[in-house]
Amino acid sequence: MDQFFSVQDVDNLEEIVAEALALKANPYAYKELGKNKMLGLVFLNPSLRTRLSTQKAAINLGMEVMVMNMDKDGWALETRDGVVMNGTTVEHIREAAAVMGSYCDILGIRSFPGLKDRDEDYSEDLFKKFRKYAAVPVISLETGTRHPLQSLTDLITISEHTALTSGEIEDHLTSIPGKPKVVLTWAPHIKPLPQAVPNSFAEWMSRAQAEGLVDFTITHPKGYELDPQFTQGAYITHQQDEALKGADFVYVKNWSSYSDYGKILTDGEGWMPTNAKLGLTNDAMIMHCLPVRRDLELASEVLDGPNSLVIQEAGNRLWAAQAVLKRMLESLKRKG
Repeated sequence: MDQFFSVQDVDNLEEIVAEALALKANPYAYKELGKNKMLGLVFLNPSLRTRLSTQKAAINLGMEVMVMNMDKDGWALETRDGVVMNGTTVEHIREAAAVMGSYCDILGIRSFPGLKDRDEDYSEDLFKKFRKYAAVPVISLETGTRHPLQSLTDLITISEHTALTSGEIEDHLTSIPGKPKVVLTWAPHIKPLPQAVPNSFAEWMSRAQAEGLVDFTITHPKGYELDPQFTQGAYITHQQDEALKGADFVYVKNWSSYSDYGKILTDGEGWMPTNAKLGLTNDAMIMHCLPVRRDLELASEVLDGPNSLVIQEAGNRLWAAQAVLKRMLESLKRKG
């Protein structure tokens, strides 16, 4: 594995889930794999779970880790080519990425979209240029359009509570008869948020549905349709109560409009999941990527209740990162 940017970088979903759960059962089995290898984590935006889980995953594999907070410690980066740098930018990404790649064996990059220019955000220019100029494997720690480590985590978490996978990890799983119904529901927020997490979740769950692992539904108010490239095959409805009926997992997340880019279109009254709404489901487990605004996005009674998976889900960020890093280290080892 030379990059981890989307679900397209994974050949077999069941295999990588099984790998992650095997690592969870035996975290230090590959302690020698990362010996004398350096992971560089580059953050242009804040992070809690992504930063800590990826650092810990690297340590479990025997790697050393360097962290660079570009928004606080680094020079302002120029990403455009062919411009005279006589403004606020100090260093071009060509040199910055190349230098980081010379120091590190693997790089992780995190950056948020500006939510002003859809074409610019969805071009993924920053990640692509880091990938090009760093000349080492690169992991997306979240970009303008996707958050693949979170989505792999979500699939791992769902797998722990269903019979999605088989073989050596069966002991980790409980059984929900048939394919579980997974619902992604929009929730209210006080500010515009990116589409990266819902895009990515929809992309991974649509792939899981195509492979016969889940049934996938998306629900949101009118005007919050995601880019269709991420939702192929999903059932989409503007009626939340309809979507929640019979759900086994409910993934709660806010996002701003894609069509009216970066805008909030409604106050979202009636869309916050509560225990009453949970009653419509098949005693569904509740998921959220965190951080979550209590009693705005998701009711405290749900977050603190027995159906909440948010802490277990956050814990699984470690095993998602470790599975990806393990594959990258194995690829580097094969190349010598």
